[in-house]
Amino acid sequence: MDYTKIELFKSKLENKSKMRKIIFLAIVLCYGTSNLWGENGSRLWLRYEPLPDSLAKSYADKIQKIYFPDSETGRIIDSEFREAFRAMTNKELYLAKKGGEAKSVCFVVDTKMKENYQIQNKTLAKDSYISVTAVDETGLLYGMFHLLRLMQMHENISHLDIHEKPSYERRILNHWDNRDGTIERGYAGSSLWEWGDLPNVLSLRYKDYARANASIGINGTVLNNVNAEAIFISSEYLPKVAALANVFRPYGIKVYLSINCSSPALLGGLDTSDPEDARVRKWWDDKIKEIYDLIPDFGGFLVKANSEGTPGPQDYGRTPVSGANMLGEALKPYGGIVMWRAFVYDPASSDRVKEAYEGFKPLDGLFLDNVIIQVKNGPIDFQPREPFTPLFGAMQKTAVMPEFQITQEYLGQEKQLAYLAPLYQECLQADTYAKGQGSTVAKCTDGTLFPHSITAIAGVANTGNDTNWTGHHFAQANWYCFGRLAWNNRLTPEQIADEWLKMTFSNDPAFVEPVKEMMMESREAIVNYMMPLGLAHLFAWEHHYGPAPWLNIPDTRPDWMPSYYHKADSQGIGFDRTKEGSNAVSQYSSPVSDIYNDINACPENLLLWFHHVPWNHRMSNGKTLWDELCYKYQSGVDAARNFQKIWDQEGSFIDKERFKEVQSNLKTQTRDAILWRDACVLYFQTFSSLPIPSELERSLFDLDIMQKNGANEALYYGMQQQPK
Repeated sequence: MDYTKIELFKSKLENKSKMRKIIFLAIVLCYGTSNLWGENGSRLWLRYEPLPDSLAKSYADKIQKIYFPDSETGRIIDSEFREAFRAMTNKELYLAKKGGEAKSVCFVVDTKMKENYQIQNKTLAKDSYISVTAVDETGLLYGMFHLLRLMQMHENISHLDIHEKPSYERRILNHWDNRDGTIERGYAGSSLWEWGDLPNVLSLRYKDYARANASIGINGTVLNNVNAEAIFISSEYLPKVAALANVFRPYGIKVYLSINCSSPALLGGLDTSDPEDARVRKWWDDKIKEIYDLIPDFGGFLVKANSEGTPGPQDYGRTPVSGANMLGEALKPYGGIVMWRAFVYDPASSDRVKEAYEGFKPLDGLFLDNVIIQVKNGPIDFQPREPFTPLFGAMQKTAVMPEFQITQEYLGQEKQLAYLAPLYQECLQADTYAKGQGSTVAKCTDGTLFPHSITAIAGVANTGNDTNWTGHHFAQANWYCFGRLAWNNRLTPEQIADEWLKMTFSNDPAFVEPVKEMMMESREAIVNYMMPLGLAHLFAWEHHYGPAPWLNIPDTRPDWMPSYYHKADSQGIGFDRTKEGSNAVSQYSSPVSDIYNDINACPENLLLWFHHVPWNHRMSNGKTLWDELCYKYQSGVDAARNFQKIWDQEGSFIDKERFKEVQSNLKTQTRDAILWRDACVLYFQTFSSLPIPSELERSLFDLDIMQKNGANEALYYGMQQQPK
């Protein structure tokens, strides 16, 4: 639903009669807002569009009744399925008197099942029905959404035998939302959480947020920024958190909170927050009891400590083990967990990528079993391409969870199309060789190789209060694909894109196939026009959007400057992390370390990550490094232009509103791709002193103008409008 427009209409009706308000809300509830305003992305992938007549008749013939548990979650299943079925088939469902009734869909809890849910066609008295069984009612909810997904995709439901079990026990969104409604690295409006209105007023969007997450198997949400304010666990704010937990609970979603390690001093008035101090331990014990008295199914804490200025146990000469285990002990009686982030780095280090490993590998096996280390997919910070973090596979006695970024902080934010399932899967399927060949990151973290008591995966959310939830219509696909891969890390990016496109836009193959190809190429296109061949962190200051490979701000941490990473000089470009360089390669198991260490064996898409490479180095295709770099930048621009061509041919398949908005975004993306190409190629040419290959397109921007305007950190948002 488009809640922005609902609220607008409600405000306009404020001085009118109560009857007119009731009539308006009745129209919204009966017909949905899309009938009033057209498509706007607010329904996400749960649009339930009318089916072709023959398919609607087929589904209606197979399902005529519904049976569901008599519970809050059961009633959600009943309501969702009835409304979806009516919207898709124009038929009503009737209540079955008992499970297994013919021509019904039956949702039945079966505690003897090993799988989390099953969907099967069964026979009763020579007539058929569809059975959805699960170990609990949340499993039934997931099974219901799976069945609706099949119907939305126009699949045959006559021969179903589906057995589903999640890859990870805890599948969690991390919201970097602040109390004032801002979102750190958020690009879709303000926070969904209206703290000023809670707990008394509940936004209509809370249920739709929970519903969307349940439809893809997400079962946890961290409500606040990892750079946490202590106030979120105060007695003032916990009832607000409890109100959200009450909304989310029937959808199988637990709430978690990011905490500030200095909370005992900030909230409790203590003169220390040292985790070894008995008063501090008692304060946390009392606070956690207070939380569980209000929220019995509270999930636990997310902790960012001693990183980028945040407080932590190292302020008192302690290790992360001390802080994490103190919290773990206090949470353990209630079933809560601690997710302790490994995102730490010291500005004095010779190589930032080594620090998480150096800080946490020696602590392996010292953490309690309800503590899990949350590790970013790459060793720096959500760059368009990074190698997998070596902690995956290295920490074998301690549970480790991957952290991906759904919001596109370094991948074009809300302005550019970047389908991230290939990035997630590139990490999950990377082979660590921790226990020989086949020791993928997925197997190292999902319990396959190291059977810890908890498994989890996290994604930094991209949702806000924008009408379409995520800013860019295609950014919804990254929320969707994270949930689907968290549920089943063996799914392919192509499978997930196919699902999302059919449910979000159209089932027509003439639309799905070319647009799916565009999605599959989008992340690689961004890598090519931003930072190909293993380059990283060439962004302008703070906003992480436009290029500034020349950036050098005096008296600023060197590891925040692009030159720290590209190290371009007259000899070549790239960061030497070989055994002769920073020796970061040694943190990987053999043969991965040996491959990365060898300039001729290293994957070329990571070459400049691990090697300082001469400009005239011959690549596998025979080109010199300099020429290959130029060609990669041009190929990114060409791909962005091709996305425009593909999309311009698809207008007849979808609504005008979303078509035009995506079309506008793709124009911006192409302009910005050209800016990235020109900034990087022209700047690196000042070191290589080599010509740009004659067959490539000439630059549109001048380097001196880009460098001069680059002094303004907000430059690139304005410069996007220059090319015509």
